[in-house]
Amino acid sequence: MKVLTGAQMAELDRQAIEGLGIPSLVLMESAGRVVVEELCARFPEISRKKIVIVIGKGNNGGDGLVVARRLLDLGAAVEVHALGSPKEFSAETRQQADILGKLGFPIHPCTKSKEMSTLARALAHADIVIDGIFGTGFRGAARDLTAEAIELINLSSAFVCAIDIPSGVEADTGHVLGPAVCADLTVTFELPKLGLLLYPGRQYVGELVVRSIGYPRKLVDQYASTMTWVDAGWVRERLPKREPYSHKGDYGKVLVVAGSRGYTGAAALTAEAALRAGAGLVYLAVPESLLPAMEAKLTEVIKLGLPDVDGALASSALPKILEMLEDKDVLVVGPGLGRHPQTVKTVKRLVAQASKPLVVDADGLNALGTEAEKLLSQRTAPTVLTPHPGELARLITKSVDEIEADRVGIARETARQLHSVLVLKGVPTVVATPDGEVFLNSTGNSGLASGGSGDVLTGCLGGLLAQGLDSATASVCAVYLHGRAADLMKPKLGERGMIAGDVLRALPTALREFE
Repeated sequence: MKVLTGAQMAELDRQAIEGLGIPSLVLMESAGRVVVEELCARFPEISRKKIVIVIGKGNNGGDGLVVARRLLDLGAAVEVHALGSPKEFSAETRQQADILGKLGFPIHPCTKSKEMSTLARALAHADIVIDGIFGTGFRGAARDLTAEAIELINLSSAFVCAIDIPSGVEADTGHVLGPAVCADLTVTFELPKLGLLLYPGRQYVGELVVRSIGYPRKLVDQYASTMTWVDAGWVRERLPKREPYSHKGDYGKVLVVAGSRGYTGAAALTAEAALRAGAGLVYLAVPESLLPAMEAKLTEVIKLGLPDVDGALASSALPKILEMLEDKDVLVVGPGLGRHPQTVKTVKRLVAQASKPLVVDADGLNALGTEAEKLLSQRTAPTVLTPHPGELARLITKSVDEIEADRVGIARETARQLHSVLVLKGVPTVVATPDGEVFLNSTGNSGLASGGSGDVLTGCLGGLLAQGLDSATASVCAVYLHGRAADLMKPKLGERGMIAGDVLRALPTALREFE
């Protein structure tokens, strides 16, 4: 599903209204209708509920007035409180207010701080609160009466539904620079907005529902966007099919170069995840002294020994790795390798010389450091980098705070600069391609915030690459499946006690959903 900024959504709105001649009131009527439908789905006895709708002066307020009218038709007890006087309303919102006025329904204006006590009393007795204060055009911080109203809404014990976006959240960035409505449900229209998917805005959204309100499909499909919110449908269309008449050679060979003394678990998780993702054969190359441990940990993975220095990869290992790689389809480098100087030297040379699709993670990324651009520019095959923000900070000499403040922009620029697909792990995980495409993941939970979960993701990615997916598609699918596996484990284990091995074991179940 495409993702738009608030500014892009305004342009799409303009094209529908001015370019195609669809009346804005028609879109507003549809917006109010779908909000009511979502509320009725959650509250079958909505006619027995006390509902308070808080609106602003713009068209988001007009949506709220349509919601009010439709809820009144269902027999609900509704109050509308407007932050401003009707003469300040947008033209469309004023028309909706006039309709309610002709029906004899009052709108309570709040134009002064002393009038907020009326709103506070209404909110104290509400079952449902509907936020129609600000829409996707909002920027900056809520102030004065709007700030006070938002704080009152957040003090209420009622179920809160935001229309299009929680008021106080910036649609373009997810930034929250002042008070913002903490919604239980956000019903957004036609396409998700970036600010609903990025933190801190995402934590105010609650359940996110995307509903069509009548923009012609041709217009939506033609509208250019370089951002995609990845859902199950996207993955289902792209995962490689398993043919009944096939054998292990049909599903690719992965070479994993990983592990050092004390970090054999990272190597084992990565290798097994590649198998669980469907690769036909997985070869794990580790420092020679680690082979007994790997033999004990892994059954189906083929184990290979490499020149060893103090339990780490020696610089003399490079020729042997390149020889091993000759008949493999994919190379995965980094998990648990450590930072021994000889290992760092080997990884740098390997990355520059390897002629197969490559996934670099963990200590592989640390080895590249600030030389990443120079080394990666020498590569002729596709490359995927899978950093968390701390690892990315070391690659591009930016702070973690700078990266988290602009996850999409920095991921996009880094992918271009490093000529690689970049998987920026976090919430949400962002996959960026060198040509500017960005994919935002929709799965996962805090159970993934545990040592080893990134190794499972790296192995899964390598396994999908081996089955013939291109580097961007393999990355996006791996991120989705990894998060989905964690979501499947959540009902059984919760999030706090989940570990990487649990996610690994759930990968086959996640994949089975796409068979």
